[in-house]
Amino acid sequence: MKSQYLQFEQSLVNHIKARFPILYITTWEEERLIELIDQMVNEKNHFKFKKEVFQWSVTKGIENNGKVVKPDIKNAISILEYIENYKEDAVFILKDLYFDLKRCCENHPNQVLIRKIKDLVYQLKMSEYSKTIIIVGHDIFVPDDLSKQICLMDFELPNNEEIQKVYKNIIDANKDNEKLKLRVDNEDLKKLSDAASGLTLHEAENALALAITRDGTLSLSDIEAIKEEKKQLIKRSGILEFLSPKIDMKSVGGLNNIKNWIYKRSNSWGSVAKQYNLPSPKGVLITGVPGCGKSLIAKSLSSEWNLPLLRFDVGSVFGGIVGSSEANMRKVIQTAEAIAPCVLWIDEIEKGFTGIGSSGDSGTSTRIFGTFLSWMQEKRKFVFVVATANKIDLLPPELMRKGRFDEIFFVDLPTKVERAAIFKVHLRKKLKNKEVLEADFSEQKYLDILVEKTEGFTGAEIEQVVISALFEAFDQRRKLTFEDFEKSIENTVPLKVTQAENIEAIRQWANVRAVSATTINDNEFIEEAVVVNKDGFDDFKPSPNSQPRRGGRTIDF
Repeated sequence: MKSQYLQFEQSLVNHIKARFPILYITTWEEERLIELIDQMVNEKNHFKFKKEVFQWSVTKGIENNGKVVKPDIKNAISILEYIENYKEDAVFILKDLYFDLKRCCENHPNQVLIRKIKDLVYQLKMSEYSKTIIIVGHDIFVPDDLSKQICLMDFELPNNEEIQKVYKNIIDANKDNEKLKLRVDNEDLKKLSDAASGLTLHEAENALALAITRDGTLSLSDIEAIKEEKKQLIKRSGILEFLSPKIDMKSVGGLNNIKNWIYKRSNSWGSVAKQYNLPSPKGVLITGVPGCGKSLIAKSLSSEWNLPLLRFDVGSVFGGIVGSSEANMRKVIQTAEAIAPCVLWIDEIEKGFTGIGSSGDSGTSTRIFGTFLSWMQEKRKFVFVVATANKIDLLPPELMRKGRFDEIFFVDLPTKVERAAIFKVHLRKKLKNKEVLEADFSEQKYLDILVEKTEGFTGAEIEQVVISALFEAFDQRRKLTFEDFEKSIENTVPLKVTQAENIEAIRQWANVRAVSATTINDNEFIEEAVVVNKDGFDDFKPSPNSQPRRGGRTIDF
């Protein structure tokens, strides 16, 4: 199977051969794209006749083979006129034209520019010379008047092979530095590259260089340093948050039905599952009573499957600049697929997709919702979506159609058996120091009373009962007593009382539309988590011709 890099290269070659006049390629990596085009045109002999490759920017004018040939051509109209009059086959990479197109999209239309592009499209189609314009920009800014004249392409973030090639170049460039200890083999290099997935080549290169300079060594322990740098880069986007939860399924009390569902699908995205001709799971939508473990399931699933966890705040997608909201959604999708396999957690999804179809935002929310639905239906990489919702009735019905999510689970107030399990989790977690305890409150005689007294409590409320009891003892600097628990329970007004109508409404909705997260026989417990079989992942087979040329960075150390 061809890598995404080779697929893009072949697609670009086909578009140029088919004489598409204008291609608009979205990427943050101008340098990487230009290296690919230069290699594709000058070295791989894809085309019958030789083509010159020109670059244009507002600072340097026109460049060819690294030399400035027309420094005076620095505005959009003049470069388009130059292309129109050029009498040879060529590819023109326009680095800064997207700024002019962006202004046109922001209600500052340039009628002369739009007309010039329309006229040039017709001229390029009919010309005896094969000339292709490639517009490069970090996002799509195409005025409606030009939407039929410009072909859009997306240059994806680098895969493991490309990052691994850059990392090997850095190691080779520094192998003679006696102050550095670069202790990695090919397998280690692959794992380091996996840790940097989701970054541009420049960002991945920076992350590895920073890891080396911290202590002058490079080993598998630097994976955490690379991940930490990746967290900061993703966090600065303001849309996605990279999480590292330390919670496994044993930290979730009850909810055995959804836990069973998760265990059965462990590593179902790997090569072993392909032998069974199984499709990779798409995701789950979890609704129910607030405080009953929906978010906990999302975090523990990531740990259970040993996959990165990205938290997506849908509300942060909606920006103030026209077109920026759509750009933000595309960035989320691109980043998630670059990091794949991973888990994408959308907490309280109803807050982002409420009111779809209203006219208050000129259709922005509808377009973003449509983009998300299409991606959910057709996504090419394993990004498992976990969406949680408290007010499920606010979500558009299209989101819950079969094919978007594999299953919709309903989390109700914990049963008697589940409350016992939740108490065991929190008592084990909080009451580690036996010196401050009057008795072992995890004994069955205490558990039975606590479970009976907390009928209708949520998991979050049970946790707070344990914490409040500890505060009672701490305040008086004495040992924790069972009376502290009883007092904490008496002072708690559970959600079952304060939100009785809302809980009943959720239950009625879920009665015929969702699967219970609790097993029918809630006395059945799964004691041991299923361990992800790492041998199920696809083997890495490097392809020496599938990466662009890049030199290795030398480290000053």
